[in-house]
Amino acid sequence: MSSTLTIFKKELKGFYLNPTFWIICFMVSLVFSWVYPIQLDLFAQLLLNYVMQQGIPQNQLNIHYGVFLRQLSYLNLMLIFVVPALTMKLFAEEKKLRTFDLLLTSPVTSVQIVLGKYFAALGAVAGIVMLALAYPLATATLASLNWGPLMVAFLGIFLVGGVYTAMDLFSSSLTDNSIVAYVTSVILNVSIWFIGIGAEVVDGEKLRKVFEHVSLSSHLSSLVEGTIRSSSLVFFLSIVVLFCFLAERVVESSRWR
Repeated sequence: MSSTLTIFKKELKGFYLNPTFWIICFMVSLVFSWVYPIQLDLFAQLLLNYVMQQGIPQNQLNIHYGVFLRQLSYLNLMLIFVVPALTMKLFAEEKKLRTFDLLLTSPVTSVQIVLGKYFAALGAVAGIVMLALAYPLATATLASLNWGPLMVAFLGIFLVGGVYTAMDLFSSSLTDNSIVAYVTSVILNVSIWFIGIGAEVVDGEKLRKVFEHVSLSSHLSSLVEGTIRSSSLVFFLSIVVLFCFLAERVVESSRWR
């Protein structure tokens, strides 16, 4: 555990002292500073005119659905491309610089290496999610918010970020080229959203339920609406464990070679 903590502290410090991380944070805040006020203004206009407009869905008159969920959709889109930029060098850069060989010969296990790097990358992702959360927190000074669904929704997007981190960590462990790791990570992040499409194209009821169960969007939808389901938490945890295990196998095979 102490070795994992040491690797975690080293990698997390590397993230937060890296100018690239702060450039990413600046770009994320720039997008939200442009989009979020527009969404608030549109929501305010909708509230002012809803009496004269017929057929408006009631959930659109709720700030959680009308503003915050749209913000989370933008955040998810950015995480698809941002998380690979954070994780692509975790293994690939070390392999390229030959520092990975020194890590393998040190008295740490492959599990400790993977967990230390994973939690450090997850800490960087948490910083970006907290940056996005700052905008609803600022809105709370002007309006009364329902904090329960809001925090559950951000927990959901953080768990999705955790899934991206695990998959992208695995991608980084496969190569010594950071660009290849980034491209592979983006492909994995995008591909996982297309699994749920199988539920719409298959005919069998049992097969449809299987696709719905492994669909990332179906599990995230309940969380962003403020509902915590144990099946969704188990699903996210299972994906994270799977890809961390695959990354650990790659690291262990490198040690034996």
